[in-house]
Amino acid sequence: MKKNVNRRIFSLVICFLCLMLPVTLSLSGCSANGTTDSVTLYVYNWGEYISDGSEGCLDSNKAFEEWYYETYGVKVNVNYSTFSSNESLYAKLSSGSVSYDVIVPSDYMIERLIDEELLAELNYDNIPHAAENLLPEFFGETSVHSDYDPGNKYSVPYMYGMIGIIYNTTVIPEDEPNLGSWQLMWDEKYEGNILQFNNSRDAFGSAQYFLGLDVNSDSDEDWRAALEKLKEQKPILQGYVMDEIYNKMENGSAAIAAYYAGDYLAMYENNSDLEFFYPEEGTNLYVDAMCIPKCAKNKEIAERYIDFMLTEEPAVANAEYTYYASPNRVVVESEEYIEYMGEIKEDAYEKMYDTGSVATSTYRNLTGDKLLLINTLWEELKSDVTVSGAIYVMCGIILAVLIACAVASYVKKAYRRKFYVSK
Repeated sequence: MKKNVNRRIFSLVICFLCLMLPVTLSLSGCSANGTTDSVTLYVYNWGEYISDGSEGCLDSNKAFEEWYYETYGVKVNVNYSTFSSNESLYAKLSSGSVSYDVIVPSDYMIERLIDEELLAELNYDNIPHAAENLLPEFFGETSVHSDYDPGNKYSVPYMYGMIGIIYNTTVIPEDEPNLGSWQLMWDEKYEGNILQFNNSRDAFGSAQYFLGLDVNSDSDEDWRAALEKLKEQKPILQGYVMDEIYNKMENGSAAIAAYYAGDYLAMYENNSDLEFFYPEEGTNLYVDAMCIPKCAKNKEIAERYIDFMLTEEPAVANAEYTYYASPNRVVVESEEYIEYMGEIKEDAYEKMYDTGSVATSTYRNLTGDKLLLINTLWEELKSDVTVSGAIYVMCGIILAVLIACAVASYVKKAYRRKFYVSK
């Protein structure tokens, strides 16, 4: 009898353990086949800057998820979000309120993040395609385009390009004397048709290149001179924009804008009246690179994500989707890619890659006092006309109220006089 009871107890214990096994595995982060539960990889990138599966193109993030599961048996979900400027990326990252695994800042911001110890040093054992596929001018000890991160300890180049001026040929005639110059952005004939960058570094850069000033100047006077040039421009602007530029230039509601070459080609696809040039006074050459913040929770997976984006299929797909120049040899040498660019615009490939005759410079990280100065000047620029306009409006309202009160008082007194006389 006791043996039977023990057997029953034993059976109940076994059943209980079987029932609890899935729960225990779930709590421990494992499933019955020994693999981990799904991991979320947080990626923070520029808008419209990765092949997303639209119109039949490769969904690069989805492809990574599938590849990772097939290769490592781990389910990874890519949580992908976007930012519109390096400054907005910095504000979020430096606040410590968010945690990303992969970010894609530009060169000067990478340098700043390194200086402030916000980036993790990369383990290239997990990123073998960097040395294998990236062009030497963008990666490694001989790189001429990675002064912001010597030896690429913290960053892997993703895309690069140059800033130029987009214009609408139905508004700007072929014989316009300012074509080819930054002067076009300051031409009063096109008041209300001009768009300027809504980020301080690029906006100040446009004025500095126009004035022949160093975009990395240590001189306060140089930055104030650029501010005055931007103040001179402000009354003729339609507005300060970033991603809003697409709709405005594509639908013809604006006719002139400084922006990135790759984005010009994206706009041209939807409006063939648009043209583009690199200003003769000089312009910015930028590199956007993949980095891992120190706050990343999945560093190894993040490194494998970076490496995956350097392989041929996603690298070509991303370059075709963004139209930006790629630092990856498997893209630049791809016949499929070269043919694709030619289908977008006859001179598209040359416009992105054959830029040797254009004078360029790169933005560098500035000292703390200069960054503070730029922020102060930028706020002064953005609030200058707005505050003045608000003052005029308030004065108008006060004046109208005073006039209304005076009229009411006069009417009231006149009515009283009439009442007493008649009485």
